[in-house]
Amino acid sequence: MGNPAGVPRDFEALEKRRFQAIQMLERGLRQAEIARQLRVVPQTVARWMHDYRTHGKSALRKAGRAGRKPRLSEKQRQQLEKLLVAGPERLGYETPLWTCPRVAHLIEQEFAVRYHEGMSGRFWLVWAGARSDRRGEHENAMKSRFSIGKRTCGRS
Repeated sequence: MGNPAGVPRDFEALEKRRFQAIQMLERGLRQAEIARQLRVVPQTVARWMHDYRTHGKSALRKAGRAGRKPRLSEKQRQQLEKLLVAGPERLGYETPLWTCPRVAHLIEQEFAVRYHEGMSGRFWLVWAGARSDRRGEHENAMKSRFSIGKRTCGRS
């Protein structure tokens, strides 16, 4: 089922739910009843029980972050923000407009990390939004400096 787009998973709550299922089983509840009360499918409860019986409590602990680890470290991301502030003219571009290909070029040149042009745009979109929030300005205020169009980000 998963979460709606853009809503992060609460790993603490998910772990708590798994341990709650163990407690309910130890009180004598059937797996089907546990599944109903926790609003999960019975197969999920069965998997939790199997993991618990096979590997103990450690099997039910939270796994940590979801997804792939970032290619840029936090320090590199902070450096990238400073470079974005400096503007694309620093790389020899004639206009002060950041585009996805330009951000990809900047990341590859500065950090030797290669991103697809469409993915590199996420860095500056997040950065532009954060700057806009810090200044209390609307996102449209950044459009004069950043190109956000579909064509610019390599999407059709």
